[in-house]
Amino acid sequence: MSRTTLQQIALSLDISVTTVSKALNGYPDVSKKTIEKVKAAAERLNYKPNSFAVNLRKQQSMTIGLVVPEIVHQFFSNVVKGIIDEAEKHGYVVITLHTNQKYNKEKQVTEFLIDKQVDGILIALADETVEVEHLLAAQKLDIPVVMFDKISKNVECSKVLINDVEAAFEATNHLIKTGCKKIAHFRGPQHSQNAIDRFEGYKKALLENNLEFKEEHVFPCHEMSFEVGIENIKKLLNTTKGIDGIFINTDLIAVGAMAELRDQGIRIPEDISIVGFSNWFLSSVTSPTLTTVAQPSLSMGKIAFNMLLSELTNKRNNVAIAHETIYLPTELIIRKSTRPL
Repeated sequence: MSRTTLQQIALSLDISVTTVSKALNGYPDVSKKTIEKVKAAAERLNYKPNSFAVNLRKQQSMTIGLVVPEIVHQFFSNVVKGIIDEAEKHGYVVITLHTNQKYNKEKQVTEFLIDKQVDGILIALADETVEVEHLLAAQKLDIPVVMFDKISKNVECSKVLINDVEAAFEATNHLIKTGCKKIAHFRGPQHSQNAIDRFEGYKKALLENNLEFKEEHVFPCHEMSFEVGIENIKKLLNTTKGIDGIFINTDLIAVGAMAELRDQGIRIPEDISIVGFSNWFLSSVTSPTLTTVAQPSLSMGKIAFNMLLSELTNKRNNVAIAHETIYLPTELIIRKSTRPL
């Protein structure tokens, strides 16, 4: 069946299309009797407003673009849930796309969202991303951009994130307070701001506690995977002696590291203590359970959407947009992979 049009309603009542449109939109210059007749006819003919046309007149699509590095990552899946929950409350549709941590894919999906004329873009950058021209291009087209978790300092926009330096400092400091003297770090990708900040927090904790920092105690992770945890433990055991603690960039790598340590007959935490990052579900079911940094992922999603919504509202009302950066608190969850205080 074809969609019922305003013209068909007008013909059925022998009135003008303009009168039908005004009646459906509650214009005061249309009589109450006519409004009732038009609404009854619209219901009888199963009329549905063309939302695309309505939004076009309002100069908004009621869609937003959401770009995340990974969908399967528990942290990002919770952020996505927070965003979609909030978006639905305000009548927005969320187009969710992922980049698989690739810069070229991120650029491609951002251009796709621009072509789809989304009202705004929420994005966490891929680990490969250094150049941000695709985001600046969106802003030049008057499309607000809000970044969360993985951000760039080269984009002037609103951001919601955690203080990775502070969180990493607390995690490393916990290892020190529980007796660790020689602490390694499994570092995230080179260009990721999160990884840079977590490395700085690790280094800061060592120096403030008068422990020696050595580059050879830092093991880069080319990707966030279980297998990389295994690989880096093998490298560590083959190249470094006396390590008694490891601060690891994310939980999935930490779980891989713990599995390899157990296979090598190394006790956790008696021989080597481990601290992860993110508080995935799996960190609470490993053996031993993993001490880790919890991030408020659901709240981050809700806040990121509402920051964007505020900017969209200001844009429609011709109010100047003031960018802001919000830091959310983290919590160190102490479990059995570190020694008791």
